[in-house]
Amino acid sequence: MPADDKGIEDAAILLMSLGEEQAADVLRHLAPKDVQRLGEAIAKMHAVPRDRIDAVLARFESVAGEASAIVADTNDYVKSVLRRALGDENANLLIERIMHGSEIAGIESLRWMDPGSVAELLRNEHPQIVAAIAVHLDFEHASEVLKALPERLRNEVMVRVATLDGIQPSALRDLNDVLSKLLSVGDRTKKATLGGPKTAAEIINLMGSSVETSVLDFIREADQDLAQKILDNMFTFDDLGTVDDKGIQALLKEVQSESLVVALKGASPELRDKVFRNMSSRAAETLREELDSRGPVRLSEVEAEQKEILKIVRRLAEEGQIVLGGGGADQFL
Repeated sequence: MPADDKGIEDAAILLMSLGEEQAADVLRHLAPKDVQRLGEAIAKMHAVPRDRIDAVLARFESVAGEASAIVADTNDYVKSVLRRALGDENANLLIERIMHGSEIAGIESLRWMDPGSVAELLRNEHPQIVAAIAVHLDFEHASEVLKALPERLRNEVMVRVATLDGIQPSALRDLNDVLSKLLSVGDRTKKATLGGPKTAAEIINLMGSSVETSVLDFIREADQDLAQKILDNMFTFDDLGTVDDKGIQALLKEVQSESLVVALKGASPELRDKVFRNMSSRAAETLREELDSRGPVRLSEVEAEQKEILKIVRRLAEEGQIVLGGGGADQFL
């Protein structure tokens, strides 16, 4: 067994020894790729020799005294831990990938490629193929890939993402032909629950306002109802105005001052005022002075900082620290 695989298995054994809540706390601090690898390792473990467990725990003496018994049903365990760590919606998507990991193995290689390289690879493919690949990527990665595509292709892809209600086995086999590394799904008949207006909204949210407008205008021309469904699932930076004061205060504790200044350069006066009201008088005055003294900022920089803050918003919403309202945003996040 390669050393790296053994390390992943040892980490999986340790996580199962910790219990669900503690394991979830650990997973919250890991990158999505690492969470998926650990989840796959746990799901594959059905019997672990006692001496192997003891050897792993011996390397982590600080937690060995409080370690829980290894769980019997690893599938249920990994599902429960991921839902605690990531929230139901994010966990369900990851669980789908873990339990059917071999079906999308080829796409794993794309996740390690920079967005420009992926876009170049897909530039001449049919929009339906690009859409089927995009919904398997992380939302941020997918948004960067699509931004690098020609506008017409990008818009057509987003229409297909929004209307996609699953990936049939035959479609996965088509992806295998395109990417060459994607494994055949064999006799499986269950389709992967990927795509749809919510997925399209997640990707569009991360594209930036200029690209977002073009995509939505194109979709609106093709299908007004579909465009509205996507909009109902979107949450933009200015939609922070619908968050209550307690939520804004929780968010401000997580955001760096420099990031907030740049992000607010592109915010509405109403949202700025809401932020000021939820700060101490001294902090609000300092922020006003920094905004006034800051010169022009590139739109790309503003959008980048707003995107980072929206990531924090999503995390806080999943943790229950923020309640999102208006326009269906609470369902989206």
